Amino acid sequence: MFSSDRNIETIGQLVEVLRHYVGLQTEYVKLDVIDKTVRLITILVIGAATSLVMMLALIYLSFAAACAMAPSIGYPWAFCIVAAFYLIVLVILYLFRKPIIERPLVKFLAEMLFDNSMKSDL
Repeated sequence: MFSSDRNIETIGQLVEVLRHYVGLQTEYVKLDVIDKTVRLITILVIGAATSLVMMLALIYLSFAAACAMAPSIGYPWAFCIVAAFYLIVLVILYLFRKPIIERPLVKFLAEMLFDNSMKSDL
């Protein structure tokens, strides 16, 4: 009664469409993973290059500041003052690492990894 040729054909078409859908979803997930991986690597490379240039600039600015202070207090004390400034910045960054570094990084990664997939499903 329920196993007529038309029902079997319809079920066969449904299975075929379901296989095609699963294949498309698998391909979509692969492409989404590749897209997010490429975006993360790009951000890391740009961040590393920017950090390198900023560190070089800070080194030259530190020497310039120490040389500017040297005539009035001497070279050893000028370099000590520059080093103390960097130590204070390091302590501040360590004390406020969650709001300054960790939370923005987690927010950025969460937005990139999760919100993008929600937008594409709509």
